[in-house]
Amino acid sequence: MSDTFMRSVFSVLFSFSFILLPLGLSASAHVSEVVTTYNLEWGYLNPLRGKLSPGAVNLWGDRTQDTATGMLVRFNKGFQSPPHIHNILYRGVVIDGLLHNDDPSAEKMWMPKGSFWTQPAGESHITAANGQTNMIYLEIDSGPYLVKPSKQAFNSGELPLNLHKNNIVWSEKQTLKHIKATGVEQTFLWGSYSATRGVMIKLPAKFSGVIASKANEFRAVLIAGRVVYQSDEQMKVTLSKGSYVGSTTEFKHVIKNRGNEDAIFYIRTNGQFEVY
Repeated sequence: MSDTFMRSVFSVLFSFSFILLPLGLSASAHVSEVVTTYNLEWGYLNPLRGKLSPGAVNLWGDRTQDTATGMLVRFNKGFQSPPHIHNILYRGVVIDGLLHNDDPSAEKMWMPKGSFWTQPAGESHITAANGQTNMIYLEIDSGPYLVKPSKQAFNSGELPLNLHKNNIVWSEKQTLKHIKATGVEQTFLWGSYSATRGVMIKLPAKFSGVIASKANEFRAVLIAGRVVYQSDEQMKVTLSKGSYVGSTTEFKHVIKNRGNEDAIFYIRTNGQFEVY
């Protein structure tokens, strides 16, 4: 069963457009999308290297086309890429294991789950993994995502960022007007509050509430923890790390963290949202 099929199934199940239009209701009904980590059809991040390449699967978008895309990438323990460049900037969030991404001559800095980095277009670097299992969420603003030899390096004018989990600064609701729920924290990663941006939010153990989006692009990937997700009073589904939910109109994402650890979501959005 392919990830495309799973995405289509959940889009139908979680879409008021499909459910309510036969009753004669408006076509402007809310729409959300859910992709779980079950039965994903993995391919290769760099198909030219075959089994030597990390595995990859799209969560949204299409990394082979000229479009923004979010994907999961997994690495075997001990993986280390040769020096290389990319044609575009990408962002990475560690979901599992230990990752290193830097200049070929840089000393290893192993980043655990919850860490974040950016890799500018054209800059020579290596990527390595050292956990028993290693997985990241990788995001691009345009495509296709290509791997090229270091001899084609160029200066894009952008600088890399390696943000270890221990260096992330979290802000609580006292300083964030859109965070209404007690114990919820946020860290700002990139972009602008007036445009597309990336943040992470931390939902404490036993959290039960809503992420209400008013954006026409809202994409959330579960980085840590395990939650029960319910879309506007429709069916419930359990999400494990690496799962994705999104919406394209004003929408309420109902979430319950039934675990004993914090649940962390990476969120990409171009509009306002509230957590309550």
